Amino acid sequence: MIFEYYPETDMLYIKLVEGISTESEEIAPGVVLDFDERNRVIGIEIEDASKFIDLSRLELRALPVVNLILTERAPVST
Repeated sequence: MIFEYYPETDMLYIKLVEGISTESEEIAPGVVLDFDERNRVIGIEIEDASKFIDLSRLELRALPVVNLILTERAPVST
């Protein structure tokens, strides 16, 4: 699972599994689910994320995580 935040558009994307999105559905204003060819949810897009979510904190509870990888996005060049 990958959480990726795009500050330039204030969008949070949560990739649940690898796959190619073949369909998307807005389930609430600004919340879009991406589905693969077998109709499984593979990702969640949240627009205007900082207005709804505290992005300064991420807490993991009781997850069987074997590898925790922290990466930093490269700065946006202008």
